[in-house]
Amino acid sequence: MSINRITNAGISFGHSHYSSDKNNEVQPSVKRGVLLTTITGVGAASAMIAKKQGFSLNPKVIFSQSPKNWAMFKIFNKNDKNARLMEIEEKEILLLAGASAAGGLAGGAIFDDKKHFKGKLRETVNQLLGNVLVPVLSVSAAAHLYDKNKPRILSFVPQAPGFGKKIGYFNKFLRTLPSAAMTLAALGVGIVGGNKLSNFINDKVYHKHVERKIKTTDFAPHVDDLSMAVTLMADKSPLSTGITRTVPAFLCVPGYQIGTHRD
Repeated sequence: MSINRITNAGISFGHSHYSSDKNNEVQPSVKRGVLLTTITGVGAASAMIAKKQGFSLNPKVIFSQSPKNWAMFKIFNKNDKNARLMEIEEKEILLLAGASAAGGLAGGAIFDDKKHFKGKLRETVNQLLGNVLVPVLSVSAAAHLYDKNKPRILSFVPQAPGFGKKIGYFNKFLRTLPSAAMTLAALGVGIVGGNKLSNFINDKVYHKHVERKIKTTDFAPHVDDLSMAVTLMADKSPLSTGITRTVPAFLCVPGYQIGTHRD
């Protein structure tokens, strides 16, 4: 195969197909603008969540504290188990995702060519339904099912006999396996189901036969699903709350994908 044939081959990286047409490439200024509006949207939603959960948004109060005690950074401390922590569950995830989509779409409308706006609207539906709503509902159902039947489920988990720290840690690890298995199974169902729903909408609603493949960037929003599962299934710990704190950052991905999308 000649070099020219390799160069001109249709190769797909991430979200869109490579094209030799430079006009279809997203300019850095568009990317920066969309990133800014997406972060603004997610930041505003995060502030709303923090305020609703009892955290102060007064700058004097915020900056009088150590950053590690700010709502967006504060994690569980076993020496202060009653300290208020920002919770991110189903409603909060959907609010953050919606704000991300709105911010990304606004950025795309402001900074990108208007001819791409309809494509961005279609991508908004794909992202919110396929990458957020369906997986969230799937993982949420599994998490609530586990929580409701937790004692019964754990009664089937074998435990190693003996005493000591190593045995204790091993048995604790064994007790985490059912929730981990349910989470991964539900997440897999949600990702595949969401992707099929996106393809169905493209085909039946937009009349665009696009076989949308599952991409690496599609997994970024699913950190919120893992966080929600950890919140609902596991006891509070520095690790579980630390995972939760990353959710707003990962939920910036759908908005950025929307704002920079071009058909």
